[in-house]
Amino acid sequence: MARRQDEQRGGAPLMAEGKPGEEVRLILYHWTHSFSSQKAVDIVVLLYEEEEDGSVLYMGYLIGCFGKSARSEKKTPRLMPDKGSMYYPRVQHYRELLDSLPMDAYTHGCILHPELTVDSMIPAYATTRIRSQIGNTESELKKLAEENPDLQEAYIAKQKRLNSKLLDHDNVKYLKKILDELEKVLDQVETELQRRNEETPEEGRQPWLCGESFTLADVSLAVALHRLKFLGFARRNWGNGKRPNLETYYERVLKR
Repeated sequence: MARRQDEQRGGAPLMAEGKPGEEVRLILYHWTHSFSSQKAVDIVVLLYEEEEDGSVLYMGYLIGCFGKSARSEKKTPRLMPDKGSMYYPRVQHYRELLDSLPMDAYTHGCILHPELTVDSMIPAYATTRIRSQIGNTESELKKLAEENPDLQEAYIAKQKRLNSKLLDHDNVKYLKKILDELEKVLDQVETELQRRNEETPEEGRQPWLCGESFTLADVSLAVALHRLKFLGFARRNWGNGKRPNLETYYERVLKR
């Protein structure tokens, strides 16, 4: 049975346990501010289901298998359609599109320029801390370059890439540009969700992004929306009549 335990530092470890006597036991330690960590936890929550008796039905992605679950004789849903399926290119398109969003830039940008956000969950002290970490990273790379002459070129190149990247993330003009580009991506998602609604007009039927089945495209979209909400970019992109299909979709994901 999956459960979250509150911790004062780093967020909550998510534990996965099977029936009594089973050897499989998993603990994930979650760092709240890390997108990679948040993404891993979100995927666990999205793919986790229970039987009525509380035993785990599936958590297939964790064992690298989207077919047969390690915990049940039942089969997990196919998160990626067969290549010959009409749904495959659609799922692949949105998966690649959403996974290519520059989440690191959004994250650094909202921390360094909180005036661009609304209802951000990033604590106020994060701005000072991240600027300190940036300086420490640069110093550490310089030190490593001096201590390892054979790797000096690689460390210097990495330092230059880091500096260039962080300069972009601290540039309000650049941030506004990528946030405008994000809106175009979400417009495309909104249109796709509207197509699904038109394909299944029957009351009570709720399709996902690419069809009736929940796929990896939905995992990518749900994780992206959750991160944008965390950073304080939700009200900018959906709600109050703006992208109503996306708003409904996100509310549905939260209930999953």
